[in-house]
Amino acid sequence: MAGRKNNQRPVYLNLLRIHLPVGAVVSILHRVTGVLLVVSLPFSLLLLQRSLASAEDYGRVTALLHSLPARILLLVLLVTLAHHFFAGVRHLFLDLDIGISRNGGKRGAWLVLAAVATAGAIAAGCLFL
Repeated sequence: MAGRKNNQRPVYLNLLRIHLPVGAVVSILHRVTGVLLVVSLPFSLLLLQRSLASAEDYGRVTALLHSLPARILLLVLLVTLAHHFFAGVRHLFLDLDIGISRNGGKRGAWLVLAAVATAGAIAAGCLFL
């Protein structure tokens, strides 16, 4: 503590006030969406198994998937899948040294967000119209 003054205190870092660059946000969301997709996989497989069991179960699963909460959940899952896919493609390009510069990384991150917004709008149009 030779370099520290006696009246100097440790700095409190408020993690909610730190502004991350857009590339970091896309990278963190890529990990989060991967976890969400893995967590949703057993439920998706259960619905698939139920729909294949009999004609009555298929009708129940179809009726369930036509409800508003299920459509909202499907939209969230589709947007999650779209983000994970597009961010994964971005990471593959970065591994190939494409878009590795500061401006290229920023542009690629914004392209991922634009592609996810477009895919989400298309999915919402298909699910709710």
